[in-house]
Amino acid sequence: MSNLKERYNTEIKASLQETLGIKNIMAVPKLTKVVINMGVGEAANDKKYLESALQNMTDIAGQKPVVTKARKSVASFKIREGWPIGCKVTLRGNKMYEFMERLIDIAIPRERDFRGLSPKSFDGQGNYNFGIKEQIIFPEIKFDNVDTIRGMDICINTSAKNKEDAKALLEALEFPFKK
Repeated sequence: MSNLKERYNTEIKASLQETLGIKNIMAVPKLTKVVINMGVGEAANDKKYLESALQNMTDIAGQKPVVTKARKSVASFKIREGWPIGCKVTLRGNKMYEFMERLIDIAIPRERDFRGLSPKSFDGQGNYNFGIKEQIIFPEIKFDNVDTIRGMDICINTSAKNKEDAKALLEALEFPFKK
């Protein structure tokens, strides 16, 4: 079990129940899944870009990503329907908590000119979305093997019903928000 999951179960869950005024411990917000998405537009012209992105995503997430394909043809981008244009991975359970621990403690502080994540990126259902400009902030990526700097989108889904509860959960997990 990862340290973050253990800390959530022992300390954070009880303190969240008290601060949010929830009577039932099972109603306390928790992380449900983390989705990492990487768009690779250059893959339409050259397949080696997609293979490199798949390898980077596998190293970061710890599991094999799914190749996403174009839903419809776009002539101005020279993309046809069904062509591979990116990859994504959905993390749940122990792998999700291990990834979140590495993201919070190691990767996000390594980001260049980092001043905190925006607290306005919550949707109405208690999910948080943000983007990373460089995949090299993760220590699993060897800088010598990187052909192109790529960004990625990370979506953190919680069981919270509103954005205030979700923000309280992520703050309790020590997410670095702007003040």
